[in-house]
Amino acid sequence: MKIVGISGSNVGTKTRTAMDYVQKELIESSPEVDFKLIDLADYSLQFSDGRNYLEYGGDTGYVTKQLMEADAIIIGTPIFQASIPATLKNIFDLLPQNAFRDKVVSMIVTSGSPRHYLIAEQQLKPILAYMKAQIVQTYVFIEEKDFYRKEIVNEDIIFRIQRLVEDTVVLTDTYKKLREAKEEEYGF
Repeated sequence: MKIVGISGSNVGTKTRTAMDYVQKELIESSPEVDFKLIDLADYSLQFSDGRNYLEYGGDTGYVTKQLMEADAIIIGTPIFQASIPATLKNIFDLLPQNAFRDKVVSMIVTSGSPRHYLIAEQQLKPILAYMKAQIVQTYVFIEEKDFYRKEIVNEDIIFRIQRLVEDTVVLTDTYKKLREAKEEEYGF
């Protein structure tokens, strides 16, 4: 099973900190999983211009191919100006409409304010549904107060990250088995 994590901004540290907790949890709880963390701050991505994702080279080609080859994706995103960052939206624009078909996608959201809790529901989930993702319905919302010196200090948040990782792995495995059983029915 291949899972790709995205730290969906090219600025700030809180989302990357949360995604580091995801990576640590996956390594400890599911060492058989091939996990790759992509921090968009580390890549120079082109803006989408409508080409097929396979036509992009460099960092853009690498990131899009990693996402297309993944069985599951864990998206970490901050909330800026009551919206997802442009860098993350650009990733969605680079990919085909059905890019997340047969993929499980889960989310971690970091925000400076509890008022942004529903941004994932109102903006991110509709995009993922449009792209045919199997969405893990519960997501982890982390506020400014839950961080201290690049560490998560709220034990409940750490527990919810552990649960999100577990749900992502279990759902990915379950959907894979269901698809395999359905394909066997065809007999060819």
